[in-house]
Amino acid sequence: MAGWNLEPAYSALASDFGSLEAVFALEGVHLTRDPLSEVIRVERDGVNYYVKRYTGAGKGLRRYLGRPRVKSEWQNLKRFAKWGIPTAEVVAWGLERSGFAYSRGAMITRELPNTRDLSDLADNHDPLLKDRTWVDCISRQLARYTKTMHGHRFTHNDLKWRNLLVDHQPKLFLIDCPNGDFWRGFWLKYRITKDLACLDKVAKYHLSYTQRLRFYFQYTGRTKLNAADKERVRHVVRFFEGRE
Repeated sequence: MAGWNLEPAYSALASDFGSLEAVFALEGVHLTRDPLSEVIRVERDGVNYYVKRYTGAGKGLRRYLGRPRVKSEWQNLKRFAKWGIPTAEVVAWGLERSGFAYSRGAMITRELPNTRDLSDLADNHDPLLKDRTWVDCISRQLARYTKTMHGHRFTHNDLKWRNLLVDHQPKLFLIDCPNGDFWRGFWLKYRITKDLACLDKVAKYHLSYTQRLRFYFQYTGRTKLNAADKERVRHVVRFFEGRE
């Protein structure tokens, strides 16, 4: 049994994007591949689209239990859009089951034009990271969107610089969130710390201590660290010790 959805605004692309069978027959530029999925880029009418195709959910019970990874991906991107967090537009999505077992699935997103991920800027020592005004603009957006997620008791769980895109405006976009989920209690606190630690893991090499602390203040809305803040900051800074 297959369920497939194409946004009405893209109905003109139904011959390519209108069914799971058509999507799995698409040919394009291969970008990534792993044992369970692949990503290709296709161009239609001058616009690039990213097609992520999953051919498995994992071994054993993973085929029957829980939410398939591709479903998490499209649901989380749609949550971002609903919460006012800029992200890639989901053009088409769906999956197929064989009996009770997950069989395959796919998601198509529209390209965010003229964007680069923050990891690319860091790897190439881009001068923008030395521009205090630019850094503050991106920091404020990131703090607001991260706070929005956490305010819904939702964490990204892979909030790395490579999953943060910026354009020339500069506007920030959050992408690739298959592991994001809702949490409560201790686990919510832990996952929030992990999100913040993922951001700081690269930031500590490219931003000043003052800029990193300013981001935390933008995130909390406070101007001074209270006792709980100091404890969290210590956990954030030490989170990946011995694992880098």
